[in-house]
Amino acid sequence: MGRWGAAASLLFNHIARKPSSSTLPNISHRSVRQFYPSNQGVYLFGFRSFSALPSRVSVYSNEIEYGSHDFASIYDFEPKEDEEIGKIPVKAYFLCTSIDLKSMQSENLINVVPPTSRSTNYIVLRYCGFPSEITALRVKDYIKCQYMVVFQYGSAVLFNIEDHEVESFLEIVRRHASGLLPEMRKDDYAIKEKPLLVEDMQGGADYIVLKTLDTDSIRIMGSVLGQSIALDYFVSQVDGMVEEFAGINRAMEKTGTFTMDRKKLLQLVGKANSNLADVILKVGLFERSEIAWRDAKYAQIYEYLREEYEVTQRFGNLDFKLKFVEVFLELKGLKAHDN
Repeated sequence: MGRWGAAASLLFNHIARKPSSSTLPNISHRSVRQFYPSNQGVYLFGFRSFSALPSRVSVYSNEIEYGSHDFASIYDFEPKEDEEIGKIPVKAYFLCTSIDLKSMQSENLINVVPPTSRSTNYIVLRYCGFPSEITALRVKDYIKCQYMVVFQYGSAVLFNIEDHEVESFLEIVRRHASGLLPEMRKDDYAIKEKPLLVEDMQGGADYIVLKTLDTDSIRIMGSVLGQSIALDYFVSQVDGMVEEFAGINRAMEKTGTFTMDRKKLLQLVGKANSNLADVILKVGLFERSEIAWRDAKYAQIYEYLREEYEVTQRFGNLDFKLKFVEVFLELKGLKAHDN
């Protein structure tokens, strides 16, 4: 039968002998599909599964049944170190200015991951599938979990979701969104899970290496990436205002007159003020994560990603541009008032 055939046979005999009281729910592929976006045709492809709980509890409902480390080492199923460092894609989107989290949670209750902090500006959704397949080399992962972290201010961060699946997940968000943008903003990142890593994390080029990926890691990463992509949007809004004022200044230089009416001026004042308020209050750019306060491991991830995405520096640039806008508006407002 050969070494791999014999090992596979032993594994299946082991599974067959398991008592019917296994903790794995008796879920058919048809019932699992109901937990996924309705038009998502493929959901069990080859990204690695990862821990579902911050306490490092395995995603497998019965670890022995699905190949504990001891069992795997006996039959040489243990993946090599290089195989353990598979990339998990992370995609961040800013697609609207508000998301109704209560209605979204109510509609997707079966997929909601219970919160581990008091924060109410986001929810985490989990979608899992149950393949059972053995290759010629090793036992493939039995569970693939995909996560989506959705923020009230308009960001959605997708974990372990392939490009062709993205639209199905974003459609779930759009059903509860208001202020949809004509063109959403997007950023890509990646995670490598490396259980043999000595430290809790390491930085890389456009990816982060984690010793253990759990739901609190997902929450921390989602919060920084969600804020970063939202900040991109607000910076673009302010850049548009600066460009508009630059055009007005050029016209004034030629004509010597200021032609903007008072209503338009007040609208620009309101837009400048609301952009700054949204970044600080809605996006919560300077509200430190409760999870990061609680555990140094998550604080390290949080600080690393904020530095990697230059969140503080980018906000400083935004604030500087807004101050320029405010000074311009004050000067023009005084002139308009005098006239």
